[in-house]
Amino acid sequence: MSLKTKVTLEILKLKKKAHEKIVALTAYDYGTAKILDEVGTDLILVGDSLGMVVLGYSSTLPVTLDDMIHHTRAVARGVRKSLLVADMPFSSYGISHEDTLRNAARFIQEAHAQAVKLEGGRTLADVIQKMVSVGIPVLGHLGMLPTHVIAQSGYHVQGRDVRQQKEMIEDALVLQDAGVFGLVLECVPTTLAREITEKLEIPTLGIGAGSDCDGQILVSHDLLGLYEGMKPKFVKQYAHLAQTMREAFKSYADDVKKGKFPSKEHIYS
Repeated sequence: MSLKTKVTLEILKLKKKAHEKIVALTAYDYGTAKILDEVGTDLILVGDSLGMVVLGYSSTLPVTLDDMIHHTRAVARGVRKSLLVADMPFSSYGISHEDTLRNAARFIQEAHAQAVKLEGGRTLADVIQKMVSVGIPVLGHLGMLPTHVIAQSGYHVQGRDVRQQKEMIEDALVLQDAGVFGLVLECVPTTLAREITEKLEIPTLGIGAGSDCDGQILVSHDLLGLYEGMKPKFVKQYAHLAQTMREAFKSYADDVKKGKFPSKEHIYS
């Protein structure tokens, strides 16, 4: 795909057929989104992970719908070519069809997202079908579900036993039939992720699900070494920006204390 090409749902589907890997990352602000868009990221997710890496919560559960709308609007200002997807946070979907549709529509209309992501399996099939029917594209999410952290007793690999594997495969097929355009598989054994990917016509995005998915997604703060909370096994740090920032801030503080900043070149005459 050319860096000038606008990514659409059809392009993602064509990438799967062509065995061309899909690149996805998270963004929570204009500046990061602009850079991700410029380098040709296929899909940018405004993840509810912002609760942990931006807002300082211990989980994603406290993140509100208004939090997500606010950050999605900021990200949208930096996106021109990538497909922009927003996480629907805990309690904003699944309680009633009416509320789910209304909340999802806010992401499209107010925040300028092009799709939303929901965590969960077959119990969401009916509402996903309704969302798709009124023009709201949906990205599914199976495996380890951050919004289900209490029900799943923490952050653990999902799908290791035969019963879970069977249920996840069935859920994936049900979600596909309901109309999701793609599926995130999080913390899933690589053999299971491969089987699901092979069974589906829609693309899969892995995060801790091995290399056989149709694409990969990571939290940008993890990739950059900005977030120093828990570091899952599946994260590869491509930079260590937290340490770089410490060094830069300390150098600035030292220069101010010693009267080295501002120097002559930084002063107006």
